[in-house]
Amino acid sequence: MDGIRAIFAGMPWWVKWIAVPLLALFVFGGVITSILGALISIVFKVLLFAALVGGLIFLVKKFGGDRSKSSAGEW
Repeated sequence: MDGIRAIFAGMPWWVKWIAVPLLALFVFGGVITSILGALISIVFKVLLFAALVGGLIFLVKKFGGDRSKSSAGEW
């Protein structure tokens, strides 16, 4: 780690704070975007699943409330 600090010690500020991050984004940009895309997709699917299950429970309680009490022993 000290070797890396020694290399960057003599560099101008714009190399450390602009050029190196831009190079990292250029090299690893595809990996970063694919990981972020996968995470966003998973979160969206989990939220969609939760909303659909919540809607199903709401519909069953609203429209099937009386029938579910009388036929509870059938299951």
